[in-house]
Amino acid sequence: MGNNFDLAEYMSSGIENIVRGIVKASLKNPRETAFIMKYMMASKEAKKNRTLYESKGHNIPPFLISSISSSCNLFCKGCYARANKSCGEGMDNNQLSTERWDGIFKEAKELGISFILLAGGEPLMRMDIIEKAAEIKEIIFPVFTNGTIMNDSYLDLFNKNRNLIPIISVEGDQQQTDERRGKGTYKALVNTMELLKEKGILFGASITVTTENLATVTSKKFFNKLYIKGCRALIFVEYVPVAESTKDLAPSDGERLVLEEGQAKLREEYEDAIFLSFPGDEKYTGGCLAAGRGFFHINVNGGAEPCPFSPYSDMNLKDCTLLEALQSPLFKKLKESEMLLGEHTGGCLLFQKEVEVKEMLGS
Repeated sequence: MGNNFDLAEYMSSGIENIVRGIVKASLKNPRETAFIMKYMMASKEAKKNRTLYESKGHNIPPFLISSISSSCNLFCKGCYARANKSCGEGMDNNQLSTERWDGIFKEAKELGISFILLAGGEPLMRMDIIEKAAEIKEIIFPVFTNGTIMNDSYLDLFNKNRNLIPIISVEGDQQQTDERRGKGTYKALVNTMELLKEKGILFGASITVTTENLATVTSKKFFNKLYIKGCRALIFVEYVPVAESTKDLAPSDGERLVLEEGQAKLREEYEDAIFLSFPGDEKYTGGCLAAGRGFFHINVNGGAEPCPFSPYSDMNLKDCTLLEALQSPLFKKLKESEMLLGEHTGGCLLFQKEVEVKEMLGS
């Protein structure tokens, strides 16, 4: 894939291709078709809202990442969330309330934010918040779940509210997934995929890319198994080491190139699916998208952070609006320093510049 790859254009045309595929199958899936047609209109309106705020000097990103739960039923090896103390048992005393999350989602709609990624912990452990998200039809909420606790109530919720899109975490084949996530996990998530397919619910998959699973997860054979089950989006997230002992799991520059080439082949082969790589695809946008340039992260306690891998905050959504959080002094310093811009060779830029980010927070 050459340097002329246009990520924004790819996302736009990829969504249109998915829509075409859904329309062709509309007799089987009228609910999905009706939702996506309405969403495409809402998406144009959202873009107008962002442009309006931009004319007033406010940059509104199209994406938001929200960690809505600090609880998780799995104990994955090398889990970043547990390592940085954003996930674990007995950590729910200070979490944002259901009402505040509801308010944030409504504020996001008014600002023109089109996508809010719901993460955790395990977000399905907070049905109260996901039900609030379901009500905001103008926003698509990809829900990043480990896929092991998808019960009838959730299937019904996803079926009735097509703006909620399950993104199921998988580590590769059965051995690779069970090795990292626990025995029996792979079978549980495959069962979840089959239940989603039965109901015609659009879903995607998320993969933490390591040196151990790179060859598997970039292969056509691997994705085709997911595709047959109804998967129409694949999100590659490069592994961020949680300790010195796990550094060898993080992809090298050469391995990132293998990921990029594998992803390019999949994009050519499957036109009605979307393939994204984080942070790899950021180099096509002129730098890191964190700190409100393209998205920012709200942690489970309400802190506005540049990105999940740069967990530093000087604003809290308990005490400010979403628009005020975007004016965070830390975000402003990061943008003015031009740390986020320029050459992006791969890897998490802000994670690599942790010392500089901490200095900005303290200054």
